[in-house]
Amino acid sequence: MINRNEISVALLVGGASSEREVSQMSCKGVLEALKSLGYKYKLIDPALGLRQPSHEAEFFSDVNQRKANSNNYIDAVNCELMEGVDVVFNGLHGTWGEDGTIQSLLEMKGILYTGSGILASSISMNKTFTKVMFQHYGVATPKWFLIKEDVDDSLDTKKKIFEELSFPCVIKPNNQGSAVGLSICHNESEVDEAILNAQKYSREVLVEEYIDGHELTVGVLNDRAFPPLEIKPKHEFYDYTCKYTKGMSEYEVPANFSDRVLNDLKEQALFAFRSIDGESYGRVDFRLSSDYKTYCLEVNTLPGLTSTSLLPKAAKASGMSFEALIDSIVTNTLEKNKIKE
Repeated sequence: MINRNEISVALLVGGASSEREVSQMSCKGVLEALKSLGYKYKLIDPALGLRQPSHEAEFFSDVNQRKANSNNYIDAVNCELMEGVDVVFNGLHGTWGEDGTIQSLLEMKGILYTGSGILASSISMNKTFTKVMFQHYGVATPKWFLIKEDVDDSLDTKKKIFEELSFPCVIKPNNQGSAVGLSICHNESEVDEAILNAQKYSREVLVEEYIDGHELTVGVLNDRAFPPLEIKPKHEFYDYTCKYTKGMSEYEVPANFSDRVLNDLKEQALFAFRSIDGESYGRVDFRLSSDYKTYCLEVNTLPGLTSTSLLPKAAKASGMSFEALIDSIVTNTLEKNKIKE
């Protein structure tokens, strides 16, 4: 039996990636849940190293944006703030937060943390590696090819699109989240700008088949799939604005499809999550074609936990409150560690 008021949780917030603001939004809700549940807690922004804010509100503002640097992560993990911590709640997003970097540092220090391990985190942040694992385990995914910096030129890319995919197609960074740098290209004239946009965030760019149909996602918690959720964005696709601005997307959970389709989505979500060796919790994104075939896009091992985020919505639809979701993530991590010991 876990006595929550004796458990010390270090909440990692902010970070140095392009998704720093997303992390801050997620961690606001997580912090309130930890307080409500009675956990002892402390906030740590690893991108600030030893220069941690003295006031709680500063962790959730842009006042320290210029000081945020990935070079500070080692100092943060090694500092005295980590002393006495029972578990780290990893609220980071993007590079250095969900790609295996912070997970490696924490494991080297013997510090317990929430979410997936090093390998799963690394694979899921690399969309190509993820798709390779999908193919190996029989999870359907859209066709794709990879553009490597200084290797493929614009003419080669356009030729490949015509030969292997067709228009429209999706062009996005190979290792970013939150739809950062993602474009849908409807014709040849849009390709160059889309590639340049994606290359702002990643040296490698993924060109992917566009699946016309519905946008869905399935939350996973402790090897259980939540009811599939359909996303209906106000924009052409579920972009950064639609993800994090209230009123810019509509959500239906459970999604309004037959039991066969919903069960298939849940089954494929668990296959996909297991294929990358995901642990504890995550979210698996899909496109559902007009003839109701499921195509898995990617696995998010640290999904957003904001007021508009999808995993909390799916959990709520299954009868689990936000506080219960956060509590389950923490307690499952502690219990898993006891089993390993």
